[in-house]
Amino acid sequence: MEKIIQITAGRGPAECTWVVAQVLKKVLEEAQEEQLETTLLQREVGQENGTIETATIAVKGKNATQFAASWTGTIQWIGQSQFRKMHKRKNWFIGIFEIEPQQNTSFLESDIQYQAMRSSGAGGQHVNKVSSAIRATHVPTGIAVVAMDSRSQHQNKKLATERLLKKLEDETLQQLKNHVGKQWENQLNIERGNPVRVFTGTDFKKNKTEKSYKGTRQKLKTDLRNEHN
Repeated sequence: MEKIIQITAGRGPAECTWVVAQVLKKVLEEAQEEQLETTLLQREVGQENGTIETATIAVKGKNATQFAASWTGTIQWIGQSQFRKMHKRKNWFIGIFEIEPQQNTSFLESDIQYQAMRSSGAGGQHVNKVSSAIRATHVPTGIAVVAMDSRSQHQNKKLATERLLKKLEDETLQQLKNHVGKQWENQLNIERGNPVRVFTGTDFKKNKTEKSYKGTRQKLKTDLRNEHN
């Protein structure tokens, strides 16, 4: 299971971009604790050192859905501005949104077409007489690479395959980044109410109010048991 989430400061000031950087660390730390695999797909740094305008993460694992849901929504930080010491504002908000992933592109060996060709460049008579170079083409996309590193056609075919798969992966990642770029309207939709998580202070500690959700769930469970008894 894979989920993609975007952490964004929206149109918020530098303080919000600092919060994004802190939340990104928290998300990655918590994902590691839950043994989830994470990939940082995109990151736009802020104007101040140590700040991030927006970051997009892919989360993979058994509990990826629950993990993403637990972070999705408004995040609140309560604290003094790191950049404007005399600023009176103490509440800062950022947003975390889930992004609909694109359909995965499957790479089939049957989709790759190989063509032997003569190597070019230095190499003496062998270069001119033996077609050892290999062009590998991914037929569905037309993406192609050439390998002529070795005098062995078999070795060049192996190298060409590896390079083609890497190029296809890079292309898929770029398409995903472009897809993420189209989601920037999320930056305009940050709601400053009912935060899913609240942090406080320069050490960015989790606010105890989050535990109230657990208490509420426990009370509901107790009430349900009492109804059945």
